[in-house]
Amino acid sequence: MAAELKKQLGWRGVDAAVLESDALRQVLTPQPRYDEAEREIFYRQMVFIGALLSRHGVPVIFDATANRRAYRDAARREIPNFLEVYVECPLELCMARDPKRIYRQGREGSAATVPGLQAVYEPPEAPDVRVRGDREAPEEATRRILEKLLEKGFL
Repeated sequence: MAAELKKQLGWRGVDAAVLESDALRQVLTPQPRYDEAEREIFYRQMVFIGALLSRHGVPVIFDATANRRAYRDAARREIPNFLEVYVECPLELCMARDPKRIYRQGREGSAATVPGLQAVYEPPEAPDVRVRGDREAPEEATRRILEKLLEKGFL
């Protein structure tokens, strides 16, 4: 969905940076452990980069799970025009889609801290936009996100 949103923003003349957690992890934590201490450091770094870009006029899309509310709340505090999008999807469907085979690794025991399995996932209490990943096409979700960005005066 981040790619679709970036494309739609581009058509409106907005060049957003996508901070994709897997790509950033390769640079910031080349041998990730995915434990709570490392996640805390990683998301703090991710928010710092996003806030820095934002302060320099670059719109940012975070493409990350951010399994703890504290991580998302930190981004909200640091980035003035922050919009939280919650992609709600049943765990069973996430596991069925699983293009990176993360849930499979979690079930087999080779990954021990998968959010929703061994690690807690804290859903947002009041997201700006709630997307139903099991019922909503990415194009429709993107349309609703853009509407919210316009409504809030971010575009």
